[in-house]
Amino acid sequence: MTHPAITQGRSAILTGAASGIGRAMATALAARGMAIALIDLPGPALDATAADLAASGALVLACPADVSDRTALDQTAKRIAETLPPPSILMNNAGIGPATTCLDPAGWDRLLAVNLWGVIHGTQAFTPLLQAAPGPGLIINTGSKQGITTPPGNPAYNISKAAVKAFTEALAHDLRNRDGGRLSAHLLIPGWVHTGLTAASGTPKPAGAWTPEQTVDFLLQSLARGVFYILCPDNDTPRSLDEKRIAWAAGDLIENRPALSRWHPDWAEAFKTHLAT
Repeated sequence: MTHPAITQGRSAILTGAASGIGRAMATALAARGMAIALIDLPGPALDATAADLAASGALVLACPADVSDRTALDQTAKRIAETLPPPSILMNNAGIGPATTCLDPAGWDRLLAVNLWGVIHGTQAFTPLLQAAPGPGLIINTGSKQGITTPPGNPAYNISKAAVKAFTEALAHDLRNRDGGRLSAHLLIPGWVHTGLTAASGTPKPAGAWTPEQTVDFLLQSLARGVFYILCPDNDTPRSLDEKRIAWAAGDLIENRPALSRWHPDWAEAFKTHLAT
């Protein structure tokens, strides 16, 4: 079973496509006969991904662009429309994760520009191409569990992914009320995935992490079932554990507990009990 938007002879537009989940998704869709628009920063990674896909027989267009630059994405959309078959898939996947703190402005502007505005810019620049094409279409935005449970450690990243969640929910509602719901939006929520964002290049994959290819397999299976919240497990974290963590985070508001009570020393035992039930 596969989603009908994954169609031979149509195009997929992918940001953050030169490595990690983006590259794995590009490879999977190319293997299914789709043409691929690879959007990423210029450099060897983008060139290598494009060359590898072309060598496999795929029709591929490398599009060097910074997703934080709306003008660049508008120009890229025009290039895709002129070069590739009509698109049926858009995946806004580009993301970065430099460390940030609440009281230090360093890193905030760039992180939000890529992780949040990159998704918004990509949606607004490329969705008209999907709307102009016939048949069903998919928009997939890459979120994070950190945008749901918002753990301590990197507030700018958490905020960017929480905003992507809210944006994608609003987009899904908007699209299902247009054109008979022909286009749909979906939120990818990866687990622990061994990519350049989570580990240094060349570092061996930890046993607990999934590969990007495993994540994409789970994504494609979920899309075929029409899932919106594509909550991925990994080798360390089953869905049942994610569900308990998410429920506890929501309970902070409902029960008026301290913010981020899961990490509050006065609530540590209560959280352990919650996990055990």
